Amino acid sequence: MPVDQRPLAIFLMGPTASGKTALACELSERFPLELISVDSALVYRGMDIGTAKPDTVTLTRYPHALIDIRDPAQPYSAADFRADALPAMQQISVRGRVPLLVGGTGLYFRALQQGLSDLPEADPATRARLTAEAEQFGWPALHARLAELDPPAARRIGCNDAQRLQRALEVIELTGRPLSELQRSGATGSTAFPWRVLKLALLPPDRSVLHARIAQRFDAMLAAGLLDEVRALRARGDLHADLPAIRAVGYRQAWEHLDGMTDLAEFRDRGIFATRQLAKRQITWLRSDFGARLFDPDQPSLNDRATDAVQLFLSGPGAPDRA
Repeated sequence: MPVDQRPLAIFLMGPTASGKTALACELSERFPLELISVDSALVYRGMDIGTAKPDTVTLTRYPHALIDIRDPAQPYSAADFRADALPAMQQISVRGRVPLLVGGTGLYFRALQQGLSDLPEADPATRARLTAEAEQFGWPALHARLAELDPPAARRIGCNDAQRLQRALEVIELTGRPLSELQRSGATGSTAFPWRVLKLALLPPDRSVLHARIAQRFDAMLAAGLLDEVRALRARGDLHADLPAIRAVGYRQAWEHLDGMTDLAEFRDRGIFATRQLAKRQITWLRSDFGARLFDPDQPSLNDRATDAVQLFLSGPGAPDRA
């Protein structure tokens, strides 16, 4: 059997607040790695507190590609991420180093490695009508419709996940075919991925510990000025609640609070609940990736175990030349 000589890459995945950034920085101290962010919110400039973006000191010492590359008024998609990440990985490999992609946006990881289905572009008229229906009947009612039209997609998408529900129903209306069927039918870039990948996943076995950390972090964001950050975004005048950036967890709830829809206590509760739901979706996705090595982020031996895994991986074919 021929030896796999593809260059190496590492995926470090995990739910929000699981400690991915700290571990990525630790690994980059020990190995010839360069970091690439895989996060649908960290791409936006001016959205620092609510995204838990690494601070300036951290980014100076441990640069991350694909952070602060978009204005919040500009949508950013999985296709955009793939188009940006592939050349970034190539440049790192050419420099004789190993790209370490760190983040929690599962769709981006999947699009990068498996390619993208040939789906229709967004249709503003269809989206506006679906949004109006949701305002009248509620997103759970649209989820029930999706369950009739595309049961596999409905099982993956939460009943209040407005963005993904809207997209799934939009695809059905524009193509006459279920989203899940189109995703199975083939993807662009579905040839062998140009890198041999080690997948590391931080998966907390005790959700209560993660939930406590999420609440603590959200309170820290509030203390650091999350609402002032969102006020500054609103003051620009060109942003609105339907933009992907503003739909990000925490920002959407803050926007609604500043619109007078919730009081401060309810805003906090909704923000924490939305973050917990995001973590739940991320964990579900991680459990479906049977190629990932799972680590308990709360074990004291995490750094040593992850280091051992990376060391073994980098000692095989495709490793950069350290001579």
